[in-house]
Amino acid sequence: MADQLDSGPDTGSSTARHAVVVGGGVAGLLAARALADHAERVTVVERDRFPQEPEPRAGVPQGRHIHVLLASGQQALEQLLPGVVEELRAAGAPRVGVPRDMVQHQAGMWYRRTEATFHFFCGSRPLLEHVVRRRVLADPRVEALEGTEAVGLAGDAARVRGLLVRERGPAGRGREPRLLAADLVVDASGRGSKAPEWLAAIGAEPPREETLDTGLAYATRLYRNERHADDTDAMGLFVVPNPRQTYGAVVLPTEDGRFLVTLSGLRGSEPPTDDKGFEAYAERFPDPLVRDWLAKAEPESPVHGFRATANVRRRYDRPGRRPAGFLATGDALCTFNPIYGQGMSVAALDAVALRTALADRRRPPTTLRVQQALFRAGRQAWDISAGADKKMPGALGDAARTSAAERPANWYMARVQQRVGGDPVVGTAFRAVLNLSAPVTSLFAPRVARAVLFGPVLPTPQQPPLRRDAEDTAAG
Repeated sequence: MADQLDSGPDTGSSTARHAVVVGGGVAGLLAARALADHAERVTVVERDRFPQEPEPRAGVPQGRHIHVLLASGQQALEQLLPGVVEELRAAGAPRVGVPRDMVQHQAGMWYRRTEATFHFFCGSRPLLEHVVRRRVLADPRVEALEGTEAVGLAGDAARVRGLLVRERGPAGRGREPRLLAADLVVDASGRGSKAPEWLAAIGAEPPREETLDTGLAYATRLYRNERHADDTDAMGLFVVPNPRQTYGAVVLPTEDGRFLVTLSGLRGSEPPTDDKGFEAYAERFPDPLVRDWLAKAEPESPVHGFRATANVRRRYDRPGRRPAGFLATGDALCTFNPIYGQGMSVAALDAVALRTALADRRRPPTTLRVQQALFRAGRQAWDISAGADKKMPGALGDAARTSAAERPANWYMARVQQRVGGDPVVGTAFRAVLNLSAPVTSLFAPRVARAVLFGPVLPTPQQPPLRRDAEDTAAG
C-alpha cells in the first residue's frame, strides 16, 4: 500500500509498514479496521482519553444528540465487524422499523403505518462507539494513542511521511511536536478537520470546499416517559421540516427505556437550551403531538444545543497538487446536516470503500483512486442532504443554487413526496433510497414510475396514527 498510494503508475508491495488514523470516532475506528488488512500496524491518534463505559466525551460534540444507524450502515458495519449488529442489539440499542414503528408527519401529511420495510438502530452515540471501539482495538494490529493531538503533517507536496503529534494536557504544554512516522495518514478527525491547513503548510494544494448551510440548529434532552406505551404503540415520533413548515422534532427510544427528544429550527428560529424555553418551543409545531408528549415526560438531563449543521464537502477526489499517502474519510471528507441521520452510516460505507479499493488487484490503488472511491461512497448521502436543504428558505453557500438540469428531477421528486405517505410501492422505494440501500435511479423503476406519474395520491391519516389500524396491518 505504501508504494501504491502514489499519484502515478504504481509498482511494489500492497502492504504498508505503518498507517496512522487521525481521530478515534466511528469513522476513524472503522478506517483503522479496514487498514488493518493492508498494513503491518495501524495507530489511531485521539485527542481524548477513551471512557471505559459508554459515556459522552468532549471530542464528540454531537455525542448527546440523537444518532441512527441506517440499514446500509448496518450492512457495512457487519462486513467490517461480523456480529457487531447483534452486539448492539444485545447492549440495548433499540431497533425501529419504518414506517410501522413511527408516527411521522412530513410534507403536510401523516404517514400510514404500514409494515416495516427497513429498520434502523437508535441507541446512543456513546453506546455504538463503545461497541465498535472494543471490537476494533481488540485487534493486535491496531493500537490507540490517546490524549494526543495531531498538529500537522510531515513530508512535502509529493508525499506524506507521517504525522506531527503532541501530548495534550500539562505534560505536553510547551513541548515541540514529535514525528509519528507513517506510510499513510488518514484524516478522520471530523467536521472540524485541520487537514486543509496542514496540506498548505507542506506546500500542497488544499481541496476546494462545497458548502450549503440552512442555519439549522437543534437542541436535545433525555427523557423518561412511563406513559408513552399507554398513548401509542409506536416507538417514536417524527415531524419532518419542509420549506413551508420549518420546525422539526424527533422522539426516539434509546437504551434503558429512555427517550431522546430533539427539536430543530432554522436561522433566526433556533430552539432555546433552557428548560422552560425548550418545552415551550414545541408550541410552534403544526400539531400538539410533541407538546403533549413532553407534558407527560420527566426530563433526565439538561438541554444540549448544536448549531454546526452545514453540509461541507471537501473535493479531495479532484486532481491537484496533493501528496501521496494522505486520505480523508468520514466527516473530514464530507459532512452532512445531521438532521438526516446519515453520518455514522456513511462512515461505515467509507470504510468498506477504503478496504475494497485497497484490495482491488485490477487497478493499483493510487491515492487519487482510493480517494475517489471514498467520495463515491458518500455521494448519494450528499445528494439527499444537499438536495433537501437547498429548498429550505435562507439556504446559503455555493451548493445552494438549483441548476436548470435539476428542475425536471425536482418536479418528479415532488410527486414522489406526495405519494410516500400513502402508497406502499412508492414508500418502499423511497425509504430504500433514504437508507442508502438503493440508488436514486430506483425511484424511476417502471413500477414506481407508473405510481408516481399516473397513480392517484392515496389517502393518508387525517390525525396522528397513534395506533396501527386493521387497514394498515393488511396493507403491510
